[in-house]
Amino acid sequence: MNDLRITAGPFTFGARFESELAPKTCAAFRKHLPFESQVIHVRWSGEGVWIPLGDLAFGVDYENHTSYPAPGQIILYPGGISETEILLGYGGVRFASKMGQLAGNHFITLTSGLENLAALGKMVLWHGAQKIVFESV
Repeated sequence: MNDLRITAGPFTFGARFESELAPKTCAAFRKHLPFESQVIHVRWSGEGVWIPLGDLAFGVDYENHTSYPAPGQIILYPGGISETEILLGYGGVRFASKMGQLAGNHFITLTSGLENLAALGKMVLWHGAQKIVFESV
């Protein structure tokens, strides 16, 4: 079941909230829908794109957190050591900042369009920031 449509650059992905594993993070993010920003390529973490959110507070702590999101998993870092951010892995990721390894809450998983995930990552790497929109379906 898809809860979300995520459009990033020219690509569209279906996605589901991980409501059972990260209920507080999912509820906090739902309040911000539709959510629009830009993704840029990660600096420290490997094959991923991220949305820097500065000091935007979602009011959540760690739940269902990981430092190694699989391709198609989206994590929310609630802030603390580094700024608040959302990260989408498209390949091998070890989530980190210049301060070292971090962990973020896995709260969304892509369910369709995965064949375009690596192409999105490479587009962001070689051509720069791309618009991203999260919408309820």
